[in-house]
Amino acid sequence: MTAPLDPLDPLDPLDDLAAFRRLAAAKLGSFAHTTVPDAPGLRRAGVVLCAVEHDGVPSVILIKRADRGRNAGQWGLPGGRLEDGETPEEAALRELHEEIGLAAGSADVLGRLDDFPAASGFAITPVVVVLDDPGPPAPSPDEVQSVHHASLRRLADDDTPHWVPQPDGGSLLQMRLGPNWRVHAPTGAMLWQFREVVLLGRDVRVADFVQPDWTRR
Repeated sequence: MTAPLDPLDPLDPLDDLAAFRRLAAAKLGSFAHTTVPDAPGLRRAGVVLCAVEHDGVPSVILIKRADRGRNAGQWGLPGGRLEDGETPEEAALRELHEEIGLAAGSADVLGRLDDFPAASGFAITPVVVVLDDPGPPAPSPDEVQSVHHASLRRLADDDTPHWVPQPDGGSLLQMRLGPNWRVHAPTGAMLWQFREVVLLGRDVRVADFVQPDWTRR
């Protein structure tokens, strides 16, 4: 699978972080993201789709959450709930630093994707960040069990998204990023929209994606 390239840019954004930055800025700049409206009981969170160079190729950071607390043991993106007065972008960048020790500023944010209405009662805002030289992650043991990297090329591969039929007639998305690595919505839905909108240039939405029952906790 090859990402669409700018004809004036000879570098492949799946293999070059600077080329990916240019591609992502262009795609997100023209993407009309949706925002979940305020409602009684709605809580908000921000997460980061953070692209860095890992093992010589552009990759997105994922985490496996600690085996205690909210979302124990689940795959996720660095992020968390908004504090009073924060924007989703501010909360996402703060949590990126608190959870895995990486510092990013507003200049590193290229844009955002659709809010995802999680079954847990959160509206999750994904922001896309590129860091050229972030240094090694330093995960907080209270929140993060481990840090992982999914290459952009793996995200773009045809065999990464799998749709599993459900008894009610719907389909459950699994982003199969490696052996025994299955990421479901909400995180899987945000990764899929990132893949489709930024890497493949398609205008898609994900708010109605099926979420496993265990994500409601």
